[in-house]
Amino acid sequence: MQLRLGGGNAEDTVRKLWQAIEQSADMVLITDCAGVIEYVNPAFEILTGYSREEAIGETPRLLKSGQQTPELYQELWATILSGNVFRGVLANRKKSGEIFYAEKSITPVRDGEGKITHFISNDRDITERRRLEAQLQQAQKMDAVGKLAGGVAHDFNNLLMVISSYAELMQNSLAPEHPLRRNVQEIMTASRRAADLTRQLLAFGRKQMQSLQFLSLNGIILEINKMLPHLLGEDIQIVFVPGEHLGRVKADRVQIEQVVMNLAVNARDAMPDGGKLTIETASVRVDEAYVQQRHAIVPVGDYVLLTVSDSGQGIAPECMTHIFEPFYTTKEDGKGTGLGLATVYGIVKQSGGFVWVYSELGLGATFKIYLPTVEQQADEIPVLKPVAKSVGGRETVQLVEDEAALRQPAREFLASKGYTVIEATDGDDALRIAQNHTGRIDLMITDVIMPHMGGAQLAETLAAARPQMKVLFVSGYAENTILGDSPTDVMTRFLQKPFSLEELARKIRTVLDPRASAATASGKAS
Repeated sequence: MQLRLGGGNAEDTVRKLWQAIEQSADMVLITDCAGVIEYVNPAFEILTGYSREEAIGETPRLLKSGQQTPELYQELWATILSGNVFRGVLANRKKSGEIFYAEKSITPVRDGEGKITHFISNDRDITERRRLEAQLQQAQKMDAVGKLAGGVAHDFNNLLMVISSYAELMQNSLAPEHPLRRNVQEIMTASRRAADLTRQLLAFGRKQMQSLQFLSLNGIILEINKMLPHLLGEDIQIVFVPGEHLGRVKADRVQIEQVVMNLAVNARDAMPDGGKLTIETASVRVDEAYVQQRHAIVPVGDYVLLTVSDSGQGIAPECMTHIFEPFYTTKEDGKGTGLGLATVYGIVKQSGGFVWVYSELGLGATFKIYLPTVEQQADEIPVLKPVAKSVGGRETVQLVEDEAALRQPAREFLASKGYTVIEATDGDDALRIAQNHTGRIDLMITDVIMPHMGGAQLAETLAAARPQMKVLFVSGYAENTILGDSPTDVMTRFLQKPFSLEELARKIRTVLDPRASAATASGKAS
């Protein structure tokens, strides 16, 4: 066989081939027919950590990781000994012990008589590519699980509403000394506990209602630090390192508090014999170089970084890909729901942020929360508290709910509070009734998601015909497109299921009497 590379003599050809292999970015390895290494290029030395002198005379078993099956090696040798090219991906081990993945092709080299004399292996490091693919797969899995969790929580919330509503009506009908009141109270208590679980599922599924405010994390953590010693115990040292000139984030204050508390509790459980919990904040700029070198999951931008570290047991490598999944826990039965970190993940993602975790067994774990920095547009928005006492009214209320089991106890309760209640089974029915009703409708209470016509479309359709009518949305989870971006609108016009009938009564007065509710909140704040 004659080979020409741009002309020249054989010596030039050999020199060019040598330079090409020596300067190749891919790892090149040449063995004899028995598999003994005779040559490695500089890329081999850089990638594996073995020098040329250490590799020559050895076999490729030098890089064996133990992660391949014997059948794969049998297939490899059968392929190349039969004169064919082997292609595949192998997990190899560097001199340092670190695993790397290589896209490998092994080609037999024949002499003039067609006899195989050598094998040439060309390996391309695809470790980073596999890492990015794994991150994408994990993100897609978490998104799918989140949607499932949100849907399950939404349906479960409706069932809880039926149970708690009828229990509440039963309690209201019983005399204070009636022996069944205690049983009914137990039903309502269990319903509230179940509702707490569904709220955590909704947070993981990024479907929980948010009251967005412009927040400084330092102030929030200073307040939480007052409670942490009682929560964590005296054997855990708490250190807070506040960042200077910290930017503001747009998030729900209660949810951010929940993130910090959940991470603190998770750290406590990882330090049964005591230890150190460190909470840090900082303003950081993530640039392109940082993204490429460190955290590909965090895009370029300005962030407020919340770091929570512990000196505990650390997280086992096989658990790292599961820690944010709902109901996944390594704790003993009865010592955890498996929703703490799932809630953290959901809240951070719903807030437009990112979570990164690093852990070493025996040394502890570090959780880094990246929340996008926003320009401060307003002071923190005061929370409007509904009036404490449940009161009724004489207004006319249109109740729109497609679930009859939810609609009936609500209608009965509102009627007992003095309201005139007009029922509707769905959006189309509500539109027809409202258009035919000749009297005033002061408030429409409507579910967000219904067949045929949703609550938002219904409210928009009736707005022109009944501009004085106010609207209260209820749903198992919040819909940002329906509620808009105003925190005040969210708080005054939305009630998240499951809620008690007394909560519904208070929310109605908040919507119908906004000035009175604001005055009440102002009086409490002062």
